[in-house]
Amino acid sequence: MIPTIPQNPGFKWAYRAYITLFFIYLALPLAVVCTFAFNDSLFPSLPWQGFTWEWFFGTERPRLGVFNERPIMRSVGTSIFVATWVSVLSIAVGTCNAFLFERYDFRFKNLLYVLMLLPLVIPGIILGISILVSSNHLANTLEDATGMWFDGLRPGLPLVILGQFSFIATFATLVISARLQKFDRALEEAALNLGATPFGAIRTITLPYLMPAIAGAGVVAILMSFENFNTTLMLVGSDAPLTITMFDRLKEGSTPVLNAVSLLLIAASACLGLLSLLLQGRRK
Repeated sequence: MIPTIPQNPGFKWAYRAYITLFFIYLALPLAVVCTFAFNDSLFPSLPWQGFTWEWFFGTERPRLGVFNERPIMRSVGTSIFVATWVSVLSIAVGTCNAFLFERYDFRFKNLLYVLMLLPLVIPGIILGISILVSSNHLANTLEDATGMWFDGLRPGLPLVILGQFSFIATFATLVISARLQKFDRALEEAALNLGATPFGAIRTITLPYLMPAIAGAGVVAILMSFENFNTTLMLVGSDAPLTITMFDRLKEGSTPVLNAVSLLLIAASACLGLLSLLLQGRRK
């Protein structure tokens, strides 16, 4: 709806009702999940048995709280480890890609750009299976040739990091490239005229300008890594990230502990999303 064009009052109210219902549809499942994190019952369902904090801080089974559930807390640490590495690698490669595609013209540039975007349109589970099959084939070939064992090419955290990095780096590239397109290269030329080296001009002029985008790309990478399930499921080993641990728990039977974990994830994601918006505001 365009505000400057006169609209029928009935249409305005219908439009507002649609927007309201749409956001209720999005928020209601999350609100239900968060509410049952405080239900004094062994099952996350009605009837409501009363308010409790036990699903967060409980110390005895069957009401062991999330902060005392060692497998869940261990999986949170695993997810943080994976997300940190994925974010660092995505930022490094995304920054290099941004300079490559925005500053240089070379043969097959468009083809390389399309190949970079391919992970965005490939289903996550297909991407995970492809990486798993390729890495296993490579590991078998190397082991047959050298007689050595290549653990990093088998299912485990290195492969999970590689699988998530393979598509999250594309998002980082697009975010940083959008910022780099707005950069005035005359600033670099002025630094060069004043005696700076090409690398020195980039380090002191260009990279500080890109920092809001780099930080925003890092936040996006962390959020995407934490929530990724399809690709991670195909590549995970004995150390499972949080999404895989929650999936395994759900197969055994849902309890309000999972609701408590979901509530904490929603709160953390909201904080990181707000941080990303603040960083985007600094780009202007």
